[in-house]
Formats: sequence, structure tokens, C-alpha cells
Amino acid sequence: MSYRPRIASPDRRAVLRGSLVASAALALPLTATAAPAFALSGRPRAAWGVQVGDVTASSALVWVRSDRPARMIVETSATDSFRRARTWYGPLVGSGTDFTGTTPLYGLPAGEQVHYRVTLADPDDPRRTGEPVYGTFRTAPARRRDGVRFLWSGDIAGQGWGINPDIGGYRVYDEMRRLDPDFFLCSGDNIYADGVIEPSVTLPDGRVWRNVTTEEKAKVAETLAEYRGNFRYNLLDDNLRKFNAQVPSIIQWDDHEVRNNWYPGQILDDVRYTEKNVDVLAARSMRAFREYFPVSTLHESSGDGRVHRVVRHGPLLDVFVLDMRSFRNANSPGRQPDDTTGILGAEQLDWLKRELSRSRAVWKVIAADMPLGLVVTDGATDFEAVAQGDPGAPLGRELQIAELLRFIKHRRITGTLWLTADVHYTSAQHYAPERAAFKDFAPFWEFVSGPLAAGGFPANALDSTFGPDRVFVRAPDRANVSPMESPQFFGEVDIDGDSGELTVRLRAQGGSVLFSKVLQPGRVGQ
Repeated sequence: MSYRPRIASPDRRAVLRGSLVASAALALPLTATAAPAFALSGRPRAAWGVQVGDVTASSALVWVRSDRPARMIVETSATDSFRRARTWYGPLVGSGTDFTGTTPLYGLPAGEQVHYRVTLADPDDPRRTGEPVYGTFRTAPARRRDGVRFLWSGDIAGQGWGINPDIGGYRVYDEMRRLDPDFFLCSGDNIYADGVIEPSVTLPDGRVWRNVTTEEKAKVAETLAEYRGNFRYNLLDDNLRKFNAQVPSIIQWDDHEVRNNWYPGQILDDVRYTEKNVDVLAARSMRAFREYFPVSTLHESSGDGRVHRVVRHGPLLDVFVLDMRSFRNANSPGRQPDDTTGILGAEQLDWLKRELSRSRAVWKVIAADMPLGLVVTDGATDFEAVAQGDPGAPLGRELQIAELLRFIKHRRITGTLWLTADVHYTSAQHYAPERAAFKDFAPFWEFVSGPLAAGGFPANALDSTFGPDRVFVRAPDRANVSPMESPQFFGEVDIDGDSGELTVRLRAQGGSVLFSKVLQPGRVGQ
């Protein structure tokens, strides 16, 4: 069905840990897909909510989208009353950024709840302002004993399963919001630019899945406007906008932000695309990605244009956000005996080694957009991730991972664990040298979760090069199971401030904890 959102006034603020948090669920434009109109009368409106990204102990990045040219103004306060508020004057948003803007905040108090509101002002008359949009977040703690808790997952609006009003939209975001995490790590596939959203899909049992549809989701994305429309699509969901107003995010990207299984230099053989050069498509997607997410390294004033980065979340946690997409070599059978490019590229691998060795955090989460030992294929002969099904010594992209694992062991870097999504089920793998063909590494865990709003798929085969043992798995028994037939998955990481213990919980939508594992701090391997 086509979608014409109801016009509503801002929701009442909800009480959270003694703080009043305004919902970001303001009224959306009359036509959800329409670009802002210069001829609109009235005041600027921030109908797409607010977001905060890459929060540290003293900084954060606030995002908003206007319905017309406007000046972005952010106020922050220790209380919801906004007495003694601090004002931050942000950019003038306009058509060059699809009317989106981000404002960096610095000098924030560590380990505190920060209340903020974003106001959009008419650039020609600053007295003409729209209704403010409210949000809140917690800065990272300065003290170890405060502890850290966050969620992770990925894969949103994939395989044709979009926003279904019959089931309340993306309800999993409401469930995650109620857990009140310090932040959310999205492990990629924030959109499915190559996935069409049809008005309805008939399920195997005869039920009908209905989708909110937009013009940009009626075909694969190729133009900048179509990529922007894909990123905008998820913000039509009320649950997601409320989540964004309360939970800051760390965002990475993977393949579906551009096109399934893409790699640099690829020339497409796909009749759906008139633009065959993936590098052109990737540049357009990256521009829209930068516009629609608050990512510190992509911010125009201080960023260096890359997705990979370290987000430091106090003494207990550093998050190493990888980009396993932009620097990889071509997908292949993966049997090369020498491969310096791999899946990270040589420069990113050097960066990761350097930053891991510098880290003084108790726990070092390596946020990977693809799994290590799970065999992910690309066609009949090629492979999309690291593993290629050969159980022997490292070959192809495995060589780069072997080099990294060896480095972690020999430098005695403690407290590493890997988190990822991508494969559309949830599992826990323990890697150990006694089970492996390659043995020069310390044991470690890899946890997989997702999807958040996409099709579920059966579990992938394991490659024994690094000795994985699948300790737990929950996956459908057939491909592309809809969210009406199988629960969506997300993970939770809880670091205790007193003991330093890290607990991983794999969760299913509906409140159940499927699997739990406690890891001890200060160890090179687990």
C-alpha cells in the first residue's frame, strides 16, 4: 500500500531513569517520499527525529533533518527543564545535504545523562523557529566502576520485508529502547539499496505481509536521490525514531548500503542497473550514508572520510569499527597463497594493529561487518567473507586475519572479542588453536546477531582454519523467513564495573535470552 502518515503533534515525554525524554515521533511530511519544498509556508520542521552518534566521555555528534533550508541549533542541559542550557550553533542545512545536518558537541561531563533539543530556525529570520525535537543520551563513564551495557545487531528492511503497519512496524526497536542501553552498535546493512519493497507479499501459510512503500524503494538504488530515499525509508518507522532519540549509535556499513556482495572496481552484470560501475554507486551511497548518520570520522569539520575508527567508551571499553567493504579485493575462490589486500586492505590492517596495541581499555570489541569462520558464498565459485571452505592453512583473505590474530597473541593484547551480524541468524563461535589448522593465535569468541528487520536464513557452514566451535546457534530451517514467522535477533553486552566481567547475551525479539556467556577480563585468550 502507499503510505500517507497521519499528522500528529509531538508525543508526551516519557520518564526514563528519572529523566524526561521527548519522543522524536513528530508528524512526518504529507508525502513521505517528497523532497522538502521551498514554497512551504510556516516554520522549519524536524519531522524525521534526531540521532546521536559516536558518544565518548566528553563528546557526541547530533543529527537532524529539516523540511526546508534552516539553521540547526542544539541546546544541551543536565536536566529536562533546560535551565542553564548550553547552546551550540550548527550548520545551515539545505539541498546539498538533503536538508540533513550534524553538530558536534564537546566538553561534555563524563558519565552523565545529557538532555538535548534541536531547533530549526529560518535562515532569513532567526526568530521564526520550528517546534524543538528532544532527545537524551549518556556520555561514557570516566570511572571503571560505572560499567557499560550496549546492544548490537544489523540488517534492516531486507529481502522485501519493510515497515509492516499490521504488526506495529519495527517493534524490535521499541523492545531494545526499553532495555535502556548506553549505545547501539549497528553492524551494517542499515538499508537494502538493492532490495525492492513491494506493497504486499503472500507468506507460505497464506497470510499477507503488507509494506509501507515509497517511490525510492520501488527499484534498486542508483542515483543519489534513490540512495537518500533508502536511508530515509527506515525513519518512517515511529519505533526507530523513538529509539534514535534515546539511544546513541555506532554505525558501520556493509554491502547492502550499495549492492549485494559488492567490492571496489566491480563492473555489474545485472540488468536491473543502468549504472554498471560499482565505484560510482558506492560513492553515491557513501554520500547519502554520511548525510543520514552521525559518524565522527565522516563529519565535514573534523572527519577524514573513512568509516573505520575507534570509539572509546571509558576505561572499560574501546570499540574498533571495521570497514570490511571499501578496501577489499575482488570476491574470488580465495585460494591465493599471498594476499596483502585481503578484506581490510593493508593500511586498515596496520591501523587496527596500531590502535589495538595502544588501547588501555579492559575490553576491546572488534566490530566486524562480516564473520570470520562462517562460509559466506558469492555465486557458485566465489566467497564473500573471509572463510572459503578450505579447512587447511590460511589462504586468500584468511592470511590477513591470521596475521592479525598472530599479532594479538604475540603482543599479548587482552580482552578482545568479535561482534558481527550479516548472516541473518544468531550464534556463538569459540575459536581455539587446538582445533585449528593455523595455530599461532590465542583463543577468542565471535558472536553473531541479526537481523533486526529482514529475512531469516539457515546457519552457514564453518571453516576450520581457525578452529571454530559453534557453541550455540538459532536459525530458521529455510531461506528468507519473514519477521512474522521467525523472531528477529539482537545481542547485549554487559560489562560489570566492579569485577570487569563481560557478559554476552543473545536475545530474540519477545524478551527471551537464548544464550549467555561470561568472559573474564585481563586475558589474552578466552
